[in-house]
Amino acid sequence: MKKRLLLLTGIAFSISSFAQQLVDTTQAENKNVLLEEYTGRNCPYCPDGHKIANDIKVAFPDDIILMRIHTGGYAPTSNPNLNTAFGPLLAGQSGITGYPTGTINRHVFSGSSTSMSRSAWNSASNEVLSETAVVNIGMNAVVDTATRNLFVEVEIYYTGTQTVSFNKLNVAVLQDNIFGSQSGASSYNPADGNDNNYNHKHILRHMPLGAWVKKLMILNLALLLKKL
Repeated sequence: MKKRLLLLTGIAFSISSFAQQLVDTTQAENKNVLLEEYTGRNCPYCPDGHKIANDIKVAFPDDIILMRIHTGGYAPTSNPNLNTAFGPLLAGQSGITGYPTGTINRHVFSGSSTSMSRSAWNSASNEVLSETAVVNIGMNAVVDTATRNLFVEVEIYYTGTQTVSFNKLNVAVLQDNIFGSQSGASSYNPADGNDNNYNHKHILRHMPLGAWVKKLMILNLALLLKKL
């Protein structure tokens, strides 16, 4: 059964409903790719992963979402501190065995874990982009600079029959253009800067709903809004 839901969430919740339609309700769309990179400023090969991810994004600019998660032994907390409390939790569920590594839509493509070498990101992304999604998702974010509140509107339209009793939603806040040190930058990704002055992009800064996703209670929107 097709169903359209309008969800509101944010760091503060006193907001009235948005009016515009954000999501396509006329046809099913292909899936997008969320590439979660596990990285760190002291990781000498991580800039190579950044470059590979950047190239994938350039090839499919509207369909690829990059999220760089600084965590682990290669991620110092010195200025700039790019770590978050979410990093160890996310890394723990992905089965990471080294850095850089990444996951594509948290899908297991081979073996038993979602993490994969950077050499596999391109082929895995192409595979996902060719698949039809069972739900279309649109999102809009508004920042109130006076109160420093972030409001996020998410609109979801189911284009096909669900095979599970519920789906889940998460929201991540990313930041670009944070300059700082990065081992291996000059050797593997000089386009983004050198080892001492590297432009860090797509950095995970916050997850308003927490590290773990919220359930989309398809048949009970009121309950969902209380949970958020």
